[in-house]
Amino acid sequence: MSNYQQLDAWIDQHFDEQVQFLQALVRVPTDTPPGNNAPHAERTAELIKDYGFEAEKHAVPQAEVQAYGMESITNLIVRRPYGNGGRTVALNAHGDVVPPGEGWSHDPYGAEIVDGAMYGRATAVSKSDFSTFTFAVRALEAVARPTKGTIELHFTYDEEFGGLLGPGWLLEQGLTKPDLMIAAGFSYEVVTAHNGCLQMEVTVHGKMAHAAVPHTGVDALQGATAIMNALYAENVKYQQVTSKVAGIKHPYLNIGRIEGGTNTNVIPGKVVLKIDRRMIPEENPAEVEASIHAVIAKAVQDFNQQRDYQGQDAVRTDIRRILLANAMTPLPGNAPLVDAIQKHGEAVFGEKPAAVGTPLYTDVRLYVERGIPGVIYGAGPRTVLESHAKRADERVQLEDLRRATKVVARALHDLMA
Repeated sequence: MSNYQQLDAWIDQHFDEQVQFLQALVRVPTDTPPGNNAPHAERTAELIKDYGFEAEKHAVPQAEVQAYGMESITNLIVRRPYGNGGRTVALNAHGDVVPPGEGWSHDPYGAEIVDGAMYGRATAVSKSDFSTFTFAVRALEAVARPTKGTIELHFTYDEEFGGLLGPGWLLEQGLTKPDLMIAAGFSYEVVTAHNGCLQMEVTVHGKMAHAAVPHTGVDALQGATAIMNALYAENVKYQQVTSKVAGIKHPYLNIGRIEGGTNTNVIPGKVVLKIDRRMIPEENPAEVEASIHAVIAKAVQDFNQQRDYQGQDAVRTDIRRILLANAMTPLPGNAPLVDAIQKHGEAVFGEKPAAVGTPLYTDVRLYVERGIPGVIYGAGPRTVLESHAKRADERVQLEDLRRATKVVARALHDLMA
């Protein structure tokens, strides 16, 4: 029996244990916001200790976390050294998730198994890959323990806010510098590039007034509506800006949150918009940000002119950048990762996973920006839509989990040889 077959057999023999491990992780909520994620890190460290894995606990200083808008972050590094020389390969998955929202037919923290799928928030993105990566390393050490190099597990808790206090913080602090890395993903493709993301907060200022005498105020919501219409109109233009990266189409702008007003019978004096602009790899983030500022300025100018608003009675805006996540473009050194995952993906799944880009943005960019080649691969379906990630009834097919674990274990065998 080959080493690959022995790895597969070990994973099959321990799969019930892997499923239970994932269930235990899903049952500890990590809603972000509010982002109180240290308890999940403690639980993860406790669980993997039973496997002989000692987790280094790296707590981000509380002042930094609170200034960032979260409550607690403890990132974990599990180092598995095998001998002098060789590569250091990191495996990264994030434990923070968006809140469940409405519409669930299963308990979002129940980790129920129905018809071969586990339901729950983060079953697909990306607590599933806490288990994929952990059990792939366990299988490798049980069957074909490397004689040199190091594998590191990076379990981090800041992907939803941009990763700067997750992998970004670990890298900035000099706590890790792997040669190669694999991040949580899905099973039917190996992602080598992804979009960038610019998020902005636009505060629209008007003047409150009683609804019975609206002419005495300046309606910030009407001003915000003019801004929103102008921004959404840009999406028509964006469709003509196409990417050459397979899997990525064109830029897109979304307004994901609107807050404002004080009561039904009051003209709104302030409205806050939160904007998400996805950038294809070919775009320049500084130019994108400047263009959005220009669109907003023109919309405000036109709105004020149409209503003859001037001086203190004019609508005005404050614009603040919330997040800038650069696009990820492939580094030349990622070939060993792509080759190993494609080779074993084809062997295990019966089809070669395509090397493509994704319109998502991920923490991998933080490694790539520091010259560390990385790809995205893990347990999940063919599309984000199928996984229900960030929607009700998120789920992972257990057979995808099993087979992805085999692919990762086999790939690590080759990478550590």
